[in-house]
Amino acid sequence: MFNVTVLRVKDLLKYLLLIVLSILLIILIVKIIPKSKSIENIINTEELSKKNEKTNEDNKEDGGLFNFDLLNCLKTSSVILNDKSFEDKNEQSDNIESIKAYKKDFFDDILRSQIGSVEDYELYNEKELSNNMVTDTSNNQDNVNKDGQTEETKLAVSGLKTEVITPDPIELKYNDEIGEVKIKNQTSYEISNDILNADITKENKNIILFHTHTCESYTPSEKYNYEETGNFRTTDLNYTVARVGDELENQLKQYGYNVIHDKTYHDYPAYNGSYTRSLETVEGLLESNPTDIIFDVHRDAIGSRSDYAPTVKIGEEECAQIMFVIGTDEGGLWHPNWQQNLTFAAKLQAKGEEMYPGLFKPLMLTKYRYNQHAGKYASIIEVGATGNTLEQCNNSMKYFAKVLDEVMK
Repeated sequence: MFNVTVLRVKDLLKYLLLIVLSILLIILIVKIIPKSKSIENIINTEELSKKNEKTNEDNKEDGGLFNFDLLNCLKTSSVILNDKSFEDKNEQSDNIESIKAYKKDFFDDILRSQIGSVEDYELYNEKELSNNMVTDTSNNQDNVNKDGQTEETKLAVSGLKTEVITPDPIELKYNDEIGEVKIKNQTSYEISNDILNADITKENKNIILFHTHTCESYTPSEKYNYEETGNFRTTDLNYTVARVGDELENQLKQYGYNVIHDKTYHDYPAYNGSYTRSLETVEGLLESNPTDIIFDVHRDAIGSRSDYAPTVKIGEEECAQIMFVIGTDEGGLWHPNWQQNLTFAAKLQAKGEEMYPGLFKPLMLTKYRYNQHAGKYASIIEVGATGNTLEQCNNSMKYFAKVLDEVMK
């Protein structure tokens, strides 16, 4: 009787061991399957190839304007950078660290393949970007007084003394001049002297502002001192061109315009394909907000001169100079609106030269379209350069809004 009992206990232990091993096997399978799917996603590039065909078309539009020589991104980049398995919080700590290290190395490789003409340019640091990602700028305190009350946005006045005070300036070259409008014409098209005589008709008071390169930032200052997460780049929208867009939005609303300001990241986590993504954003906005006027607000990038700060003094305020960039269809992409785009920008610049001489640098006309086929009066506005401060750029938006309102009267 005693021996039989012993045998049954052994059998029971054996069964328990089998159950435990089965559970461990199930857990192991559950952990392996997501990783297998991730590997399959990385290997499978057929769908990405189709997407890259569309991306590559618009990547041609960078055309050296921002001093980038963009090569085709590795086809697997978007899958790897967006794969949720990399962000699984249930992973063991050692796995997380190795994955983060892999992502950073992979991302750095992609960036080195994308950026050509800006020497020693490092776009992002993965860890810093994760810690500093900000998507809500509603807490900006620029227009709040000591009592916590919102102050009224101050509007520009005309008749102020204006002079260009750019330190160590770079020669501004241009090859066309119509009235007071100087144009750096990079196309084979001849510009008619009649562009300033064409009528501007606007069907509504909607204005769309957005940013293809949302993370572009400026030289830190005492008021806007921030930690860069790249070379003159940050994901904190309180310190990028998105903040300049906020200032322009506030100014234009004082003149009665309905402003739609979109601050979607289009150049993060991947720079390649920024124009493809921003076009999708604009087309979506236009479905519910029809408008004629569309501004893609950028910061100029001078690869050889990071301290370059094109500046004009208006009254007692230092303001960053502004440059229009207008695309055409010469690059081979459909663009029926480019002459209207050019007329609108030229009229704004002519009025600017009349009111605040030096506020605008020579207009740049290029063979690339930069998504400007989306609107009748669409343009890129480059506000300042890397050497300017955010204060200077915000100041210039006050005068730009005044010029725009004068043209639209």
